[in-house]
Amino acid sequence: MTGMACRISELVLDAADPDRLAAFWCDVLDYVELERTDDGSIEIGPAAGFGSPLPTLVLNPNSAPRNGQLRLHIDVNATDRDQDAELERLLALGAVHADVGQTGSEDWHVLADPEGNEFCLLRTRLAPV
Repeated sequence: MTGMACRISELVLDAADPDRLAAFWCDVLDYVELERTDDGSIEIGPAAGFGSPLPTLVLNPNSAPRNGQLRLHIDVNATDRDQDAELERLLALGAVHADVGQTGSEDWHVLADPEGNEFCLLRTRLAPV
């Protein structure tokens, strides 16, 4: 067999405040709200919706405290500006610098979203999808 068997369609994050996290990630990724469910979950994604080349994010309400560093994190790349300008934009949106043991010589920035979920801003500028 050759070819692709799967691709990532959704990433699911637990959130103490799904509305706040949805607003943050919509601003970061230029996503829109796609769906709200009765249990309080919010799905956000590209305007094209679920199944487009970009994965959606599902933010599930969960008030349990997080223990330790996430085992999976999101990496983002700027599409319309350099890394320094994108870093300024992300910080203005509510991201904060996070220390996960980096040395300071990395060419990426480790940040955390408003609920403390770590993510990295990489250096390479990518073309928009």
